[in-house]
Amino acid sequence: MEPIVSADDHVIEHPEVWTARMARSRWGNRIPHVERQADGTDCWLIDGNRVPLLGSGSAGALMADRSDEPRRWEDVPRAAWDPHQRLAAMDRDGVEYSVLYPSVAGVAGEILARLADPELELACVEAYNDYLIDEWAAASPRLVPQCLVPLASVESAVAEIRRAAARGHKGVVIPAVPDRLRGGAPHINDPAYDPLWNACEELAIPVCFHAGALAELEMAPYDGLSARLAGAMRAITRPAGLTSIISNFIVSRIAERHPELKVVFAESAAGLVPYILEVADYAFVQRGLKRQFNYRATLSEFFRRNCYAVSWYDAAGLAQTCTCVGAENVLWGSSFPLATSTWPDSRTFIGRAAQTLSEQTRRRVLWANTAELYKLKVQR
Repeated sequence: MEPIVSADDHVIEHPEVWTARMARSRWGNRIPHVERQADGTDCWLIDGNRVPLLGSGSAGALMADRSDEPRRWEDVPRAAWDPHQRLAAMDRDGVEYSVLYPSVAGVAGEILARLADPELELACVEAYNDYLIDEWAAASPRLVPQCLVPLASVESAVAEIRRAAARGHKGVVIPAVPDRLRGGAPHINDPAYDPLWNACEELAIPVCFHAGALAELEMAPYDGLSARLAGAMRAITRPAGLTSIISNFIVSRIAERHPELKVVFAESAAGLVPYILEVADYAFVQRGLKRQFNYRATLSEFFRRNCYAVSWYDAAGLAQTCTCVGAENVLWGSSFPLATSTWPDSRTFIGRAAQTLSEQTRRRVLWANTAELYKLKVQR
């Protein structure tokens, strides 16, 4: 059977992720923990701030009705938070490896990034990163860990990347808008982040920007919509929110300064990319900006050299991106356990989405690109 590797799946963090790893004598109730509310539902309290039970994640794929989400911890399906049950879910879907992103910490790490106390932020980030190694990666090498970073300072971020990589993390998840999440943080384009990009180049691990880091990048659902329709609206607008993030990255000159840096745009709806690159190149040519500002390549060339977009159910987008951008720049992901996940029918979705692709292109998209990027040993 043709191997498939998912480049974008999510962990739902267990209530003991932080309570079992952070000193109560120092942090007390500031430690992230689950609390029962007056209406009988559960939420997280993180440094006194209420956060939804699943953070900015979802367990909809595991619910009887995908429009529903669990409201109490005991209702969260085990495959969302138990690595052994996750492996069984992967087997059912025929997925060999799964690259992991967070949920309660924020799908892009944005919830922890908002913690104003730098020491608390670092302690929470370290606890999450250790949990992913101790619980998930320890269960199986098929579960591919990616670390979060503290954003209070670039120095602490670099130190945590090196610590986490030494423990076995294979990617770095960072919000693309740190300056919008915490006061005093530089814009992502600022050369202040060069030590972070340098570390990722040196360690040969990708930087991963996941859609959903900032609601302001998306159009908010109309208040008159039902909860189910609002959820469907967010499923459309969240991936589309990466349009500005991809555009900013290729204009930013980060790739120019760091030619070996690899960047993943997750939950990106790969079909957006040909449009973004065509518009970007056209705008620069029409305005004479490449020559005027001495860019060493076109914006689309920066993307092709440094970047990857994740596709999942989008058949038209997958074929177009492979043709117009290149199969080497496309990864496939099931987005498990989000409500929009292709699980447990990923091979059916792939059959429709990839039916016009050559065997070599299918190989690159479905497993080879991700295996090379994360150094995975795929069984062929």
